[in-house]
Amino acid sequence: MIETFERTLPHGITLSCRAAGTRGRPLMVFLHGFPEAAFIWDELLEHFAEEQHGGYRCVAPNLRGFERSSAPKEVDAYKAPLMIQDIAALAASEDAQGRIATLVAHDWGGAFAWGFANALPQRLDRLVIINSPHPATFARELQQSPAQQQASAYMNWLAQPDSEALLAADDYRRMWNFFTSMKAGADGHGWLTDATRDRYRAVWDQGLTGGCNLYRVTPLKPPLPGQPPVTMPSLPPERVRVRVEAPTLVLWALDDIALLPGLLDGLEQYVPRLEVKKVPDASHWIVHEQPDLVAREIEAFIARHP
Repeated sequence: MIETFERTLPHGITLSCRAAGTRGRPLMVFLHGFPEAAFIWDELLEHFAEEQHGGYRCVAPNLRGFERSSAPKEVDAYKAPLMIQDIAALAASEDAQGRIATLVAHDWGGAFAWGFANALPQRLDRLVIINSPHPATFARELQQSPAQQQASAYMNWLAQPDSEALLAADDYRRMWNFFTSMKAGADGHGWLTDATRDRYRAVWDQGLTGGCNLYRVTPLKPPLPGQPPVTMPSLPPERVRVRVEAPTLVLWALDDIALLPGLLDGLEQYVPRLEVKKVPDASHWIVHEQPDLVAREIEAFIARHP
């Protein structure tokens, strides 16, 4: 059964959360991306809270700027170290040592999970990344790959000052297109039911500025026409050389049209204990499309790294 609560952290940010399982059990944290919210993890929260699947305490926060979580208007309030601070403080509110047994993250959530694993290795046992590029390989592909530059061009559009209003127009027509523009295997987009659409509307009605600010604040965007490509020296060294020592599973849906498989090349340089599982006939929205497969892969990975 899913419980919902709002947790105010010591540094003043409040995160609205969804959770399952008994407090005090080993902690699993699930981080969503854009334009999603914590509810996408409900099936996995309930799955891993069950005793036969580990009996974990499972918590999925809405990132700052999403749903009912604190949503500062300032772009700088969404810098990666602050988002990572939110995750660390939430973990500390759930576990006496602030330890996360398994951190599972998708899309933008993955960006902050990579950072958490690098900054706080002593507080993480395992990392699972779902279609979220490592900052070093992403920077490289934005420099060197015209295909990835083109695939990521939407990031500059979302960073424009009027993107929230454009996204909300005509019953969020552009937002639905993010979901339906990608191939989704044999089942198509059957997961996007009227009930699921209503859940998304309820989240988006709370505001879109936080999500758009993630695109405004990041230096990792493709170059605009006439601008030089992304350069590594323009990024803080810790963002470029993010090394992750924890056992890491990268689950990669191959029909993701925004994040291309080239982002996996060379990943082992930064993640020495790496496992990669490529999933055909699945898109960026694999958590919606194939939750049972995602659960099986995570469970098998945990069993390999007890």
